Amino acid sequence: MRIRFKAWARPELEASSFYRDKPEELKDKWIYEFKNNENPIHLELGCGKGQFISQKAIQNPDINFIAIDLVDAMLGLAKRNIEDVYTKENREVDNVILTRFDIERIPLILGKEDNIKRIYINFCNPWPKGKHRKKRLTHTRQLEKYKTFLADNGEIYFKTDDDDLFLASLGYLKESGFEVLAQTYDLHKEPIWSDNIETEHEKMFSEQGIKIKALIARKM
Repeated sequence: MRIRFKAWARPELEASSFYRDKPEELKDKWIYEFKNNENPIHLELGCGKGQFISQKAIQNPDINFIAIDLVDAMLGLAKRNIEDVYTKENREVDNVILTRFDIERIPLILGKEDNIKRIYINFCNPWPKGKHRKKRLTHTRQLEKYKTFLADNGEIYFKTDDDDLFLASLGYLKESGFEVLAQTYDLHKEPIWSDNIETEHEKMFSEQGIKIKALIARKM
């Protein structure tokens, strides 16, 4: 998603208690950034404006969340959305951290000791052109990177509107040795998890009559 530059985003992020500007320094040490550092860590790749992570984190105080994006403007909006949600619940933001990084280089900021229990990938860029497909967040090349920090039996939760990306992702997962535990070509009619949080893209696609494809895969 393209978004206009927001001059306020960088200063607000730098001043935020739940934003980390140098994630490379936290590799294998993320758990110590959370007050409840006995709780498992879940990760969202490409958090966008934060609609998903703000709801997921507030509903699961016993889980710590890391949300990554590459665009300051997106992260600034995510920060504000998280703050709004937590303020309404009269809660301190203590179980979610935002950071800016290129997901293609993610092994530089996450390692085996981080023991990530779950990865969320929601409506990522489908990169339909053949020469660009290696950029897909579910491509085999990326999955092999996730395996370096995903816990044994750790899971990937994936949602998309794109038929080709979904079918290809099933192949990528098999190629990388993941077990697909559940899949659906119409998440709203055939839910495979009980706590679905609709993102902005999901609502838009559903209103257009596009079915939401989803899967749960486990690292073997």
